[in-house]
Amino acid sequence: MQVLVVGENPLSIEDVVAVARQEKSVALPASAEWCELIQRGADFLDQLLQDEGVIYGVTTGYGDSCLVEIPAHQVNELPLHLSRFHGCGLGQNLDLISARAVVVTRLCSLARGYSGVSHALLQRLVWMLNENVIPVIPSEGSVGASGDLTPLSYIAGALVGERDVYYQGQIVPISQVYAEKGMQPLVMRPKEGLALMNGTAVMTAIACLNYKKAEQISLASTCITALNVLALEGNPSHFDEVLFAQKPHPGQQHIAAQLRDWLNSEVQTEHQSSRLQDRYSLRCAPHIIGVFEDSKVWLRQFIENELNSSNDNPLIDPVNLRVLHGGHFYGGHIAQAMDSLKIMIANIADLMDRQLAQLVDYKMNNGLPRNLTGATDERLPLNHGFKAVQIGVSAWTAEALKQTLSASIFSRSTECHNQDKVSMGTIAARDASRVIVLTEQVIAALCCASVQAIHLKTLDEKLSEVLDTFKAWVLQTFDYVVEDRPLQGELQHLVDRLENLELLNSALVR
Repeated sequence: MQVLVVGENPLSIEDVVAVARQEKSVALPASAEWCELIQRGADFLDQLLQDEGVIYGVTTGYGDSCLVEIPAHQVNELPLHLSRFHGCGLGQNLDLISARAVVVTRLCSLARGYSGVSHALLQRLVWMLNENVIPVIPSEGSVGASGDLTPLSYIAGALVGERDVYYQGQIVPISQVYAEKGMQPLVMRPKEGLALMNGTAVMTAIACLNYKKAEQISLASTCITALNVLALEGNPSHFDEVLFAQKPHPGQQHIAAQLRDWLNSEVQTEHQSSRLQDRYSLRCAPHIIGVFEDSKVWLRQFIENELNSSNDNPLIDPVNLRVLHGGHFYGGHIAQAMDSLKIMIANIADLMDRQLAQLVDYKMNNGLPRNLTGATDERLPLNHGFKAVQIGVSAWTAEALKQTLSASIFSRSTECHNQDKVSMGTIAARDASRVIVLTEQVIAALCCASVQAIHLKTLDEKLSEVLDTFKAWVLQTFDYVVEDRPLQGELQHLVDRLENLELLNSALVR
């Protein structure tokens, strides 16, 4: 297994995903410079405490309680109380992959050296990832500033031996794991509870996973569109290179170029509709999918900048030995990225929904059977093919569209009006995750329908290499529908395979 060194060099979205999926283990830098940087921050905090300096969240209470002085003999207890009183998360737990992404994202931030944490804390986070002892994190309870306090408290709580973890396929108390391995719970230093919890790791981790899944959706929807242009006898000139040179959005041009490359010219000439202009769901597919493709640049920038930031408060400057009070826990960039992403992806779901409506409707599908049934003439009255699937796609699309209201505009004043303007970044990221799941369900249905339509038009032998590879990828877990049968299992298999992030991409570019 490859080892990802966390601490000196920036991480990418792909790094987070690889660790989340247990494709890479993690390690801390071995350089003397990095080790010294970490130690200087911790030592500086110790010196401040000895000098009786006032340090927010170390010698004071939290948030609106920053005016409450913590007696010296209680300073070491404070981080434990922080982790405990934030243990009020509810809702569905993050799955193991998402929780692993959260842990490596938090490690990335803390290992930059500006949070004042110890080597021991960073090493324990590395141990968690490499031993796959991962905190169980409820998904609900964060307003995205002062960071993901409540969900991240489940990492802090697990480190000190007080929460549940995913371990060897089960959920067990981490105290049981520590006992089994002969380990002691971590004793947090005075600022370490705050450093662990006061940041944007949950929303950023989810954003990394969402970004990669959105790439899969973009690729699959472009393949599906190409198949549907063929099955519906569409007009390939809608993707003309000169035409798209006149509207120079690079991502949009990229989608048009893929459609040109993947559409077989012989089939285009032989099976072309008399309709001069195709309906928008075919003709404008590059314009719709291309919005995401063009946004990938700034989405990646927003997500990776947040990933590679020190985003707790206060920061500890280990170079100039200063305490820096600020608001880097505010997740506004992730909120904007995820609010935007979910709109882009929901629009792709809507595009696919409209394409399926064309495929199943005999009035507009250029000779395909009603509802794409493959039944023989004798059995035709009994069979309804993709009729219910089209209803399901409509439902999933409607729900995806309903989820697109921006979370970031719903700031609430919390914590005695100390947190009086918050990002809602974690809710935005969770909303985007839900839109992605719904769109993956739509994509799964369209995978089956478009492959079925190509088969019914007897175009299987005339596909370009990429489209033939895509068809074969779909047929690994889907059989053509001749007689009506439940399709739930096959649809779910396709959703699960789309969730496998790079699987489709690697299949098409091999």
